[in-house]
Amino acid sequence: MLKATLRSFLAHKGRLALSALAVVLSVAFVAGSLIFSDTVTRTFDRLFASTSADVTIEAKQDLKSPVPSGAVETVPAALKERVTKVDGVAAAHADVSVQNVVVVDSHNKSVGPTTGAPTIATSWYVTHRSPVKLTSGHAPHGAGEALLDADTADKKHVGMGDTLTVQAQPGTFRVRVVGIATFTTTNPGAALVFLDPAVAGRRLLGSADRATSISVDAAKGVTDPELKRRVGEAVGTGTYDLKTADEQAKSAAADLGGFLDVIKYVMLGFAGIAVLVGVFLIVNTFSMLIAQRTRELGLLRALGADRRQVRRSVLTEAVLLGVVGSTLGLAAGIGLAFGLIRLMSAFGMNLKATEMVIGWGTPVAAYAVGVGVTFVAAYLPARRAAAVSPMAALADAEVAGVGKPLKTRAIVGSLVGAAGAAALAGCATATQTSSSASLLGLGVPLTLIATVIAGPLLVRPVIRVLGGAFPALFGSVGRMSQRNALRNPRRTGATAAALMVGLALVGGMSVASASMSASFDRQIDKTLGADFTVQNANFTPFTKEVTDTVAATPGVGLVVRQRIAPIAVRLPDGRRVKTAAAGYDPRLDAVAHLAYAKGGSAAALADGHLAMDAGFAEDHHVRVGTVLPVEFQGGRRAELTVGALTDQEGSQAFGTQGGIFLGLATLKTYVPGGQDSAVYVNAAPGAGAKELRSRLERALEPFPQVQVRDQADYKKLVHDQIAVLLYLVYALLGLAIVIAVLGVVNTLALSVVERTREIGLLRAIGLGRRQLRRMIRLESVVIAVFGAVLGLGLGLVWGLCTQQVLALQGMTALAIPWGTIVAVVIGSAVVGVVAALLPALRASRMNVLAAIAHE
Repeated sequence: MLKATLRSFLAHKGRLALSALAVVLSVAFVAGSLIFSDTVTRTFDRLFASTSADVTIEAKQDLKSPVPSGAVETVPAALKERVTKVDGVAAAHADVSVQNVVVVDSHNKSVGPTTGAPTIATSWYVTHRSPVKLTSGHAPHGAGEALLDADTADKKHVGMGDTLTVQAQPGTFRVRVVGIATFTTTNPGAALVFLDPAVAGRRLLGSADRATSISVDAAKGVTDPELKRRVGEAVGTGTYDLKTADEQAKSAAADLGGFLDVIKYVMLGFAGIAVLVGVFLIVNTFSMLIAQRTRELGLLRALGADRRQVRRSVLTEAVLLGVVGSTLGLAAGIGLAFGLIRLMSAFGMNLKATEMVIGWGTPVAAYAVGVGVTFVAAYLPARRAAAVSPMAALADAEVAGVGKPLKTRAIVGSLVGAAGAAALAGCATATQTSSSASLLGLGVPLTLIATVIAGPLLVRPVIRVLGGAFPALFGSVGRMSQRNALRNPRRTGATAAALMVGLALVGGMSVASASMSASFDRQIDKTLGADFTVQNANFTPFTKEVTDTVAATPGVGLVVRQRIAPIAVRLPDGRRVKTAAAGYDPRLDAVAHLAYAKGGSAAALADGHLAMDAGFAEDHHVRVGTVLPVEFQGGRRAELTVGALTDQEGSQAFGTQGGIFLGLATLKTYVPGGQDSAVYVNAAPGAGAKELRSRLERALEPFPQVQVRDQADYKKLVHDQIAVLLYLVYALLGLAIVIAVLGVVNTLALSVVERTREIGLLRAIGLGRRQLRRMIRLESVVIAVFGAVLGLGLGLVWGLCTQQVLALQGMTALAIPWGTIVAVVIGSAVVGVVAALLPALRASRMNVLAAIAHE
């Protein structure tokens, strides 16, 4: 049996090739994502471990803002002197390092990264942990000199002697590049500017008496934990945050982990789609191969092979297919990881492909996915093969019937579908976001499974409608193509299901994204009353010079500043909620149209007061007049009174948790030294908006990171951000379509082999080559459109339910992108035509007499 199995596998290797390709794609994405994330993690672990001080002292930072606030927490620079006297300390350094700076060249072009990596201005001193070394020029001396890292200098064409303008929180200053520093470790993609330590504190923090951290080196024989204990006793652990080198490296790696997780989960999403769609392809392939080998299997049974041996034979072929596909997929995954590493290098993160990490878990996961998928997909066809009696097989009966299996599918599909429909109905009627989202997460997979199970039951009624015009348009050829698609509902349903999965995802996400865009548009129209909004392109805070420049521009009538700060609020129900609060100037009503359930802007922005979303307040038993303990950065605390409750549609979606805001004067009391994150501008009476915009843009030319936006610009910005998610979904669809096309090609190719004699007879009685190709193309088109109809129908239901979840967050607009849906249906027909090209060509080239004689 083993010998027969191996010969059968080799004999059908051509027919199994497309199934193997589906396995290769799924395994490649799994292996590639694991290799890439392991490589980046190992690289940065080494970087952080080699550059972290034995002990680092920082200000306690219990609060982290979900949006950049611009505030920098500092420690006294004099702390270095106290630490130096601690027994076991070899050396201590007062570090100054900030990321709230913008560096521009003499042409007002930013020299910072465009990939989201930070621009870091820091003090220059050399230790054995320094990530860079001076490779040309000399160290900076005095206020007018600086070093620049070599990668930034090369990319931005900055040379020795060039002048750079540094826009820092205390003020803008100019420096001359007197040296170039080259990374000795992995370049994380940041731009680094180094200043003389004697002036760095004053230039970057506004005081030479402050530092961002103190780096401590241990004396020989003193361990990091012991040094941390001694230093903590000297400076106090309640005031400062002390970390050993390992703890600092782990903290930095955790911050990087979010970025890596995004890439890993995106890659695994592609792998999941490839696996899911590939299952249908493999099931179809093995089902058709078994149907074509009924005589062969019957002979094996007649010669003494029992059911277990037949089932084992088919599963062994599946395992062989999985091993081959997994091996090729692992190799492809290594290539994919190599490509991602090169791509990251293009974005400024200089990873080394020679240091690629392939852990033991990667091949284990690769073979588990590849072999597991093929084994599971082939199990049901193997059971059906083993269930055929020798006499039925010798009579050339087709294994895949339409009787009992379809009845079982009807029962199981109805039960699973009912459960899924109940979950989606609960999602649509729920009043809490968490429960609605949970029910959506349950309903989506259940309805998908139900549609896959019951798909063959829908083949006959739906395809009779979709192909109803074929006889009138294409005559007997159209009639035969329609009947060929109806001949085996199980096969047609499985083939169409591969395309259905991708299109269901696209349909659902298209409705959700269109609804989000419409909700944002409506909210911007209703809320934003300013003529212009001035912000950094990446929404980070900007320096005071920007605000002053805007206010001094001719034609500006009103300027309202916005500043963001992380806070923690202790609510009456006992919960401590970490969020971010916005501070505004008093005339907020002139630039924003806010709806209040109770109170108004005057009460909300009064000293010692705040406002919050009415729904959030109700959930946590807050009312106007409630006094709330609020914590700010640096351990500062306040008792603030709730002065107003907003009833703003979408306040939870467009802001941060709670929708909390307060007067800028109150915020500055507890968060000194912050930066404005936006400036809202109204034109002075008699000043035209178009002319004012031109003046603002000219005035802000020295600040290339700052953008002037009106309402239309804001809407475009929101649409572009939502489009990023949609493009990811379209990429998933593209992968699903590729595998689905392979499935349709495989099904048609095997179907042509299965119907060889029938095709020969049709040719013998006068069917032309062109008519034969048309018949196969039409069959492919109707199968593809059938998959599209099921997928889009399911996707629309998912999209409507997703919109109900969004509505609980204030995004109540519903929009259905009919243009996208029509385009997808037309595209599915094109996919059907493309998928049929090779099978149709092969069928038309058959020798008529040889085809008639085929058994």
